Amino acid sequence: MNKLAHIVKSELTSLLRGKWVLGYGLIFLVLTDVLLRFGGGGPETLLSLSNVMLLFIPLVGMIYGILYIYQSREFVEMLLTQPVDRKTLYWGLYLGISIPLMSAFVLGAALPLGWNGILNNEVASTLLVLGLGAVLTLIFVSLGFVLGLAFYDDRIKGFGFTIVIWLFLAILYDGLILLLIFTFGDYPLDKFVIVVSMLNPIDLARIMVMLEFDISALMGYTGAVFNRFFGSGFGLLTAASMLALWLIVPMWTGLSVFKRKDF
Repeated sequence: MNKLAHIVKSELTSLLRGKWVLGYGLIFLVLTDVLLRFGGGGPETLLSLSNVMLLFIPLVGMIYGILYIYQSREFVEMLLTQPVDRKTLYWGLYLGISIPLMSAFVLGAALPLGWNGILNNEVASTLLVLGLGAVLTLIFVSLGFVLGLAFYDDRIKGFGFTIVIWLFLAILYDGLILLLIFTFGDYPLDKFVIVVSMLNPIDLARIMVMLEFDISALMGYTGAVFNRFFGSGFGLLTAASMLALWLIVPMWTGLSVFKRKDF
């Protein structure tokens, strides 16, 4: 545990010294404050923030995760020569980058919400949006780790797959589902839409926001079907369970690859 804490502390210090994470948090602070000033109020601001969050956090998380793996190669090789087991090293590196990114988003968005009184008036909705942002950070940093380890010797391919995966999950996924619905519109597809929505963590986060604010039309066809089929309570529980699975699987996949990797 002491070794893990030492690695995490070292990575936190290094990231804060680079000012990158501070800039990331400042972006959300300014964005949230602008949305509050011109967005029309608490719920509208939280919805706008969630839309930006669902696009921006996955991209930053994956790029920062894979970039960190590439840039820390010599550091990892040096630590592996020390009496540090690979499991401890992996979790130290993962937490060392995930915690600052997650904290930067939460604090950057929460501070304007706090001094404008939204935290007091929209407690549940605010906690949901901030919590989803934190979970998405953990998910996509771990995906970045997996891609960085899988394409450890081919950075161009690694970054290429990162952009393609983000583009597919964040932008193209719902469009492809709609295309299938129009193509096979004569068949009952509600169950199919529910299943495929679980295969995308960004869609799951959209669904949870939709269930909280009760506006299915804003969050796309998959969210509307999910809400109509399951109902608010069970739908939220199902989406949360699948999002937790998305959180666990990439982290342990990254750990498994890291243990077997020949550095």
